[in-house]
Amino acid sequence: MSSKILIWLDGSPTTTLPLPDRGLGFGDGLFETFLLSRGHALFTELHFDRLREGLAVLGMPDCVLEARRHLESAANAISQEGWTWAVLRMTITRGAGPRGYAPPENPSIRILVEGSQIDRDCLQMSSAANVSVAPIRLATQPMLARIKHLNRLEQVLAASFRHAEGADECVVLDQSGHVISVIAGNIFVVSQNKILTPRLVDCGVEGTRRRIIIEKWAPSIGLDVSEAELTLTDLDNADEIFYSNSLVAVRPVATLGKNSWDHYEVCSALFQQFLEEVA
Repeated sequence: MSSKILIWLDGSPTTTLPLPDRGLGFGDGLFETFLLSRGHALFTELHFDRLREGLAVLGMPDCVLEARRHLESAANAISQEGWTWAVLRMTITRGAGPRGYAPPENPSIRILVEGSQIDRDCLQMSSAANVSVAPIRLATQPMLARIKHLNRLEQVLAASFRHAEGADECVVLDQSGHVISVIAGNIFVVSQNKILTPRLVDCGVEGTRRRIIIEKWAPSIGLDVSEAELTLTDLDNADEIFYSNSLVAVRPVATLGKNSWDHYEVCSALFQQFLEEVA
């Protein structure tokens, strides 16, 4: 990433956040991470579908139309920077409120948008990742499963471990030891010409790329994706492993523990589907 960051709050350039703010105080909000190609945000409908679901779960006002306007405005500004690829994070908080956990009856939603340049060429599939297993496990909370809320301390601690290990990513498990995801993305296993991905019932985030892989990209290459309870043993025995997120589309796994893989046919075919959508 470049060092330059563009920031807007409710559509106006800023470098400050007015206080109090429930997003800072309680993690009371949601976020979306958009990939931009020459100032054009990709797969926006998938992001806004998830945002709308998250707003409903948290009981926040539907601000999707306003969020769309702020996304368009920020994307136009980023296009003027001449950045080929950029990442835009949109954070939506419940805004200010009285002291205490209880949300205000009539919240004033705040929309914070941060944009920065991506230096790599996103039309090239990322190199195969070296992956570890995070020691922290995700908490069980079905009500907050699938949405992208602001409470990410589990991912922060897992990322700290990943950095110390020198790994590219980490597999994250739930309290029962089932595989849920990687730190920043969804994980997939290829076994006997089938694609499996974890069920996200008690925890985890339903990624936008996870959804498009299941609904479109995998069927386009003649494969279906099944949701299943997966363990580390399933990963050990996999023919291929890859993960997905907004910034890499899909990325193959080269190593996990003592296991290694050197062929990524399914991941490469799915990345080709990504290219056909955006190139």
